[in-house]
Amino acid sequence: MPKQVLGVIPARLASTRFPAKALAPLHGKPILQHVWERASQAKYLQHIVIATDDDTIATVAKKFGAQVRMTSPHHPSGTDRVAEAASAYSHALVVNIQGDEPLIDPGAIDAAVLALLEDDEALMGTLAKRIEDFSEITNPNVVKVVMGRDGRALYFSRSPIPYDRGGGAQYFKHIGLYVYRREFLLEYPMLPVGPLEQVEKLEQLRALENGYKIKVAETEYESWGVDTPEDLVRVEQLFGTRGVWPSTSS
Repeated sequence: MPKQVLGVIPARLASTRFPAKALAPLHGKPILQHVWERASQAKYLQHIVIATDDDTIATVAKKFGAQVRMTSPHHPSGTDRVAEAASAYSHALVVNIQGDEPLIDPGAIDAAVLALLEDDEALMGTLAKRIEDFSEITNPNVVKVVMGRDGRALYFSRSPIPYDRGGGAQYFKHIGLYVYRREFLLEYPMLPVGPLEQVEKLEQLRALENGYKIKVAETEYESWGVDTPEDLVRVEQLFGTRGVWPSTSS
């Protein structure tokens, strides 16, 4: 039986490309509610909380039944917000669930949790999916990851890794769902930022640059985050084909 696991969904109202996207309507419900409902189906989350600094988000979340933890408005990242929320609980593991992925697969959450539980030396767990669309390999917005034989991350990059000198390389994209051991998460915001994180603008490199291990589980889950209004249209089109929600014709 997995250790006690806390799921935290960080949510904020401010967003440069899509203001108030957490509350944008998607088939009659806010995006945030879809995320919360999907995460609630994960087998290994004993508790789920929405972490926010906004009263409007808090009010909406409470209306659909979620527990809310108010956090500081000055956090530079979602990880910092998750860490503050997690500090109020004693769960051994904490899952950072992106608040803008209404198609989040509950099974993917469980896979990331189990991956970390299977590796006592790793302090973080995350996911990776084999790249099937060749254009994603050279797309800097698609983060690539390479793993060792032990399933631990060697490096994350916006560049194509590995370099395919002889042909036949396998490429994996990083899926940004994280599981942390509680003590490590609380220390994470205080770790020094290294040069690799600075140039790649990838927060997960902070762990690797400071010598900590990240366990990576391979998944078939395709991440469909909503960063722009155009992304929301794309997700709406996936309703019927994915069978996650009833189609508009039902």
